[in-house]
Amino acid sequence: MSADIKRNVSQTTTGRKPKITVGILLGVMVFGLFIVGFDQGHLFSIAQGEQAYEDLWMHEFYHDMRHAAGFPCH
Repeated sequence: MSADIKRNVSQTTTGRKPKITVGILLGVMVFGLFIVGFDQGHLFSIAQGEQAYEDLWMHEFYHDMRHAAGFPCH
């Protein structure tokens, strides 16, 4: 390999992540934290209306994970 090729290969493998990737992953993490830790019918209330606050589908689905993560719910 010539010196020019070695230099180009080392420059393209720096391992830096684009800021957009970090932003997207941070958004997914915050959304997941909301669903697991704080959702009390808010997500389904958009489609289901007031009944979603009584059914608590997401709350029941993530109930054990909430307690394992340290979120109190009742």
